Amino acid sequence: MKNSYDLVVIGGGPGGYEAAIRGAQLGFSVACIEKRVHKGEPALGGTCLNVGCIPSKALLDSSHRFEATKHELTDHGITTGDVNIDIAKMLERKDSIVKGLTQGVAGLLKGNGVDWLQGWGTLVDGKGAEKQVKFTPLEGDESIITAKYVILAAGSVPIEIPVAKTDGEYIVDSTGALEFAEVPKRLGVIGAGVIGLELGSVWRRLGAEVVIYEAMPEFLAVADKDISKEAAKLLKKQGLDIRVDTKVTGAEVKDGQVIVTTDVKGETQTDTFDKLIVCVGRRAYSEKLLAENCGIELTERGLVAVDDQCKTNLDGVYAIGDLVRGPMLAHKAMEEGMMAVERIHGEKAQVNYDTIISVIYTHPEIAWVGLSEQAATEQGYEVKTGSFSLSANGRALAQGEGVGLIKVVADAKTDRLLGMHAVSVGAGDIVHQGMIAMEFVSSIEDLQLMTFAHPTVSEAVHEAALSADGRAIHAIQRKKRK
Repeated sequence: MKNSYDLVVIGGGPGGYEAAIRGAQLGFSVACIEKRVHKGEPALGGTCLNVGCIPSKALLDSSHRFEATKHELTDHGITTGDVNIDIAKMLERKDSIVKGLTQGVAGLLKGNGVDWLQGWGTLVDGKGAEKQVKFTPLEGDESIITAKYVILAAGSVPIEIPVAKTDGEYIVDSTGALEFAEVPKRLGVIGAGVIGLELGSVWRRLGAEVVIYEAMPEFLAVADKDISKEAAKLLKKQGLDIRVDTKVTGAEVKDGQVIVTTDVKGETQTDTFDKLIVCVGRRAYSEKLLAENCGIELTERGLVAVDDQCKTNLDGVYAIGDLVRGPMLAHKAMEEGMMAVERIHGEKAQVNYDTIISVIYTHPEIAWVGLSEQAATEQGYEVKTGSFSLSANGRALAQGEGVGLIKVVADAKTDRLLGMHAVSVGAGDIVHQGMIAMEFVSSIEDLQLMTFAHPTVSEAVHEAALSADGRAIHAIQRKKRK
């Protein structure tokens, strides 16, 4: 380990390690400080690779395959005997995927000449030309490292709530919900957001009776209303008991069970579960990150204050990802990390925050990019929309996935595409077509004039664009055709 670098990145999650690698590519001497220990070993990759995006997707895939084998193969003329799930084997597969990816990141840092410092990084002084970072190793004595530039990328942790304090066994956060040794008979979930819906889906598919509590009066209020309405219908049909406008007021463990008390429009109700998952959101993780007099300004919410290029109030100090404003998404952090490094290098890099995609990996997936119909209207646009049901898409039907819809939102005056929304098989991939179109300021007419391969699920994008002008071919419309 050296005591001086051009660039020190504090945090080895997706945003941090990508920033470190890009910095090395641009010729900087770089250190990446990461304190995480996962399964007894130091690990890069942050929440995403270790206890978030990747392990949850592994369990979603395993549980979907189990459910499909048990309930859907007969439609294809395939019969099987008894179908069982080995939870230990499923978790072993998940851990193997995580280990392979985190070791891969370590290899990437080493291959690019980045020093991985295993321990805590604290910005002691960011005001001078030479920034001072205190490094506290997992083992050994602390030291001071100097750097010309510092990128803060410490990520976030689950929010805890007083009415349902986690105990690591019966009441758990999203991390604990990835490690259940057996399928709970009854599972409660606090929060009907991305994490709650995904983890609730995993254990419901494996046999749990799942109740999801949502304090907000609307389901998925952040999504387009047509999409959230369709998603709610499909998820409830799958067996998820989603209760909106329901506030959890208490959770008590008694005789190996969790008794949950709720307030539903002034009426007190109780439910009993084997396990309870608390996933009401995440907060910026700033413990030991900033010394008291380091000079960094924070927002009222405790986030690091940055400009549009992720620069803090201190020259040469940047902050990215979950530490700063905007959605807490790994891909946002990745792009911000790359932008920060390239800005340091003197390039004019920029993140287009209008085209950050959101995906919920239920089945079908729920995804969107850009403005919803409601948000576009609130921003003063004269809006036109088009949508198409997957029930009329040949490829989706052939796959047994003929549910959900694709929706486009556009400016009626200019025809410019403002947003694309989907609840469908592969929705997370489909809305990337909308993202690319929006990046190039495409119009609805542009989508209409493109030739989509047949048969593909993506043809629904084409039909939704045609629908915006009353021209859909595979749907009967009452709109005036142009």
